[in-house]
Amino acid sequence: MGIFDSFRMPDINQGVKNYQSSPGAILLDVRTPGEYKGGHIPGSKNVPLQRIEKVSTVARNKDAEVYVYCQSGARSRQAASILKHMGYNNVNNIGGIATYSGRVER
Repeated sequence: MGIFDSFRMPDINQGVKNYQSSPGAILLDVRTPGEYKGGHIPGSKNVPLQRIEKVSTVARNKDAEVYVYCQSGARSRQAASILKHMGYNNVNNIGGIATYSGRVER
């Protein structure tokens, strides 16, 4: 891992593929409810960053793989850090939906 690897943005398209191939995984959208209604990745659950403490409503098992995304990657990075501090063991920040090339639901 080089010095610039920590600055590289996660690849949301690869992250969604990883989510889809992980039975029992949770895809978590941490944007606002309005942003979520405007278009989200199919299968995702919306728990806004401002209410991340309520994540147990969609992610009860702290050992389940959790894939987190937002609009650009900043909120998902924050959410991933908070989730790890909350005891979630398999948290993956997959970045922002702004660079997602797949289908979205409205």
